[in-house]
This record gives sequence, structure tokens and C-alpha cells, in this order.
Amino acid sequence: MKIIVTSSAFQAGGAIPKQYTADGDDRSPPLSWSGVPAGTKELALICDDPDAPTPQPWVHWVLYKIPADTKSLAKGIPRQPKPPAPAGAVQGVNSFPGFSDYIGYRGPAPPKGKLHHYHFHIYALDTTLPPNVVFAKEKLLTAIKGHVLAEGELIGTYER
Repeated sequence: MKIIVTSSAFQAGGAIPKQYTADGDDRSPPLSWSGVPAGTKELALICDDPDAPTPQPWVHWVLYKIPADTKSLAKGIPRQPKPPAPAGAVQGVNSFPGFSDYIGYRGPAPPKGKLHHYHFHIYALDTTLPPNVVFAKEKLLTAIKGHVLAEGELIGTYER
């Protein structure tokens, strides 16, 4: 099954507005989705940039333990391990370790001169993840392996 992921801030394949980047307010964009299958216990989200000049895609956001009945995320989810909404969700580690706030969303900040693609992946899970574990992308992917009922993706672009 496929989950359809959209944003009221940008079209699929379109430019992410500056306010959702490191050049703006660096706030998470609003996201919505549909097509979550019956039997889903939780959702997880990963946003990464495979165009980054690093061996692995640069991780901008890890969010999991999203309640299965959640249909959207408001813009500007606070950078804290357990944000106020969605209730029960947990934010994981991004690829910005030099910053004090390496938990939560960090917006596009690509090197100048090259268009980068930012992949917002949503996963519908048939299991629940532990509430007191702070996952980075790879550990989250390992934890959900074999438990993904459906997934979806929205890709946005940004260039300096």
C-alpha cells in the first residue's frame, strides 16, 4: 500500500519555501497524509537529503511514535524530544551534531550552487516502538524492519 504525503507549503517536487530552511525560520513544514492502512499502530517520519556531500544522506528530521490516527503535522513542531503535538510522539537525532538542538527538525542548508532534494518519508507500522529510546535514522530503520505496512514520500527541493 502507498501513503499519499502532501504539504500545504510546497508541491511534490517543488521548492521548499525559505521559511522552512536554515535561511529562514528553520521551522518544520506542515505535512498531511492519507491512505494509512487498517492495523497501523504507529507512524514514523524521516526527512533526509541524499544529495548531501556525505557518504550517507543527511538527516533533517526523525519523528516516531506518531499516533496511527494522526493525519497531519502542523508547521513548526518544537525541537524537543517529546513535542506537545502530536501527543506521544518522540523526535530523534538529526545530522546536525554541532548544534545544541540536534533533536527535531533542521531545515535545508545545502552548499551553494546545487539543487538538493529533501525526502519526507512516512511509515505505517504494525508495532509500537519503545517510548524512552531516542533513535537516529539508521537505528529507527532497523527497529521498524519487517513492521512497515505502508509508506509514502513527499520530495521537496531547495537551492541556495
